[in-house]
Amino acid sequence: MKNSPTLYYQSEHTGYAHLYVQVPGETPKALTFGEYIVDSPVVSSDDQFIYYTANEKHPGIYEVYRVDVDSGEIRAVTDLNGMTEFSLSPDDQTLLLSHSKVTQPPELYISSANGEGGATRITHTVSEQFSALPWAVPQVIEIPSSHTQAPIYARVYLPENYNTGAPNKAVVFNHGAGYLQNAHMGWSGYFREFMFHSMLVQQGYVVLDMDYRASAGYGRDWRTAIYRQMGTPEVQDLRDGVNWLVDNVNVDRERIGTYGGSYGGFLTFMSMFNAPDLFAAGAALRPVTDWAHYNTPYTANILNTPDVDPIAYRKSSPIYYAEGLEKPLLINAPMVDDNVFFVDTVRLVQRLIELEKEDFETAIYPVEPHGFVQPSSWLDEYRRIYKLFEENL
Repeated sequence: MKNSPTLYYQSEHTGYAHLYVQVPGETPKALTFGEYIVDSPVVSSDDQFIYYTANEKHPGIYEVYRVDVDSGEIRAVTDLNGMTEFSLSPDDQTLLLSHSKVTQPPELYISSANGEGGATRITHTVSEQFSALPWAVPQVIEIPSSHTQAPIYARVYLPENYNTGAPNKAVVFNHGAGYLQNAHMGWSGYFREFMFHSMLVQQGYVVLDMDYRASAGYGRDWRTAIYRQMGTPEVQDLRDGVNWLVDNVNVDRERIGTYGGSYGGFLTFMSMFNAPDLFAAGAALRPVTDWAHYNTPYTANILNTPDVDPIAYRKSSPIYYAEGLEKPLLINAPMVDDNVFFVDTVRLVQRLIELEKEDFETAIYPVEPHGFVQPSSWLDEYRRIYKLFEENL
């Protein structure tokens, strides 16, 4: 704290990130507690309050709260029911909010720092043309897990009359980054995928987007389940998702595809290689194929280092399971990737050739980094993914 020797800090001691106070010579005291996470704490200039965001209402809803550091009283400052971020004014009187909903990109709001009077929206940046488009609005659902007591939160996009007639085809999207949350009630950073999923739904596809284990927003144990076994818990969760689709929304088990980029491409490989019965086709975009070739700060926290724990790297890297490929696979790789190096794809393709696999193809993007820049490249990528699904589902 700025004006006292007292220490305030965050800890996952209980399994969820919470705020604690440490007075010199005394036992630490929790300021927040419960099965939710606290994020982005900001201390008021007079050291009286700590403002923060938390998903206390629901794992996919983030509101702004403040806690009185003396009394421990917690007050909800916002009640907007989506994804909300904040900045505290220098005089501690006002919050500038950035708030979004599933089909509403972030807009700015103003609120008093104590929340009285609610929040007032001050920007309206979405065009009428955007609002008039036939967006598919996903539901956030809880899928029972076969391996944990906690459910797997997911977004599901459903076409009209999905529960009548012949079983539907479906696509499972795997988000990237590993530690990222996408099954929430706000605007997704995967806005291109949101557009693509809306198009698929218009054509009768069911789309599922799961926050598999490793995802952010669900506490320490959910995040660390992949320790020394990346790709194993996640594929188990994908299987639970596929079973849910078949059992609950009239999906044909034989007509389900999958795709994703970066970590999502890695999971596409792991599911296609290690669970070939799960998906009829898959597209791996800018994918990791061997974690020993990825950056050390990221992987060392999960797999240790290759010299210390080669078993974990062997267990977690798709290149060692390529012989399991049985279904059509599309690999999209940018050549000047500044995150997952292009050589990752080259090595895996060579391995597939040596294994005499036939049902795969590779699309190379010569001028693109990890995140594409050219609109023509994005268009080409999604055309290829769409063609893969149309031909095989």
